[in-house]
Amino acid sequence: MLATLEILLPVFGLIFAGFACRRRGVLGPNSASELNRFVVWLALPALLFDTMARATWQQLYQPAFVASFSIACVFVFALILAIRLMSGRHLADASVDAIAASYPNTGYIGFPLGLIAFGPASLTPTTIATILVACVLFALAIVLIEVGLQTERAPHKLGLKVLASLARNPLIVSPIAGVLFASLHVAMPASVETFLKLLSGAASPCALVSLGLFLAEKRPSATGARGIALLLTGVKLFLQPALTWWLAARVFDLSPALVEMAVVLAALPTGTGPFMLAEYYQREAHITSRTILLSTVGSVVSLSLLLLLMGHRT
Repeated sequence: MLATLEILLPVFGLIFAGFACRRRGVLGPNSASELNRFVVWLALPALLFDTMARATWQQLYQPAFVASFSIACVFVFALILAIRLMSGRHLADASVDAIAASYPNTGYIGFPLGLIAFGPASLTPTTIATILVACVLFALAIVLIEVGLQTERAPHKLGLKVLASLARNPLIVSPIAGVLFASLHVAMPASVETFLKLLSGAASPCALVSLGLFLAEKRPSATGARGIALLLTGVKLFLQPALTWWLAARVFDLSPALVEMAVVLAALPTGTGPFMLAEYYQREAHITSRTILLSTVGSVVSLSLLLLLMGHRT
């Protein structure tokens, strides 16, 4: 448990730093949104481009692992989306809730935790999971949000408007540009590589500080937000890893080591991606921010117990 807590402490520290700066008046009322804009338009696109530009098909071609992890993510996403839509939630907001329940923090927590529990063998599965979460799941949520925000109802016009919006979205354009660059099979200039590393390194810290800034704002909470956040947290920490285990072990018959890695990655707390989307599209972010905080706190216990159950004494 101490090793898990050590990994999560910087996450709590960055959230608290943002919270304290806002409460002390060091940063102003628009700081959360402005910092989030930096993440969405500069830092995260740099990270997505760099990740996809470096990925190789030989490295990523693990279809059974990809299927186990991605099917579980999409199932949870679809389940929460359906539940929230049936409760009368707008499609854009329901999509944000859905990704909050299915978006594991593979980048910031997955890599260090995987190295502690499984060693270097965890790097490839964690990279695959990060790409699936940050590119594929993110893209699915963005498409649904864009559809929900369009007022045009004629199918062909709606499709064109959504495509036009997606073409201007840096979180969609950057990974596609990364894939295109990778297909060229040319070396990235050292100066460009340094530029991307500097920007992408700021993505997670700035997103966590932005989350703390948002949490520090005193605003009325949406009705039932606490209960929904608890539901999403429970789904994230328990249902998603359980489903991933069933798919990995029973359906796709992965090796025991890959099963364990897939389950731990699925059991990670919610990352900051859903909060970034809520802020970027100016949707209500109370549920999302609480889910990130609750799942991160809860994962100290749930991840520690899971690793102990697997025989990894962290």
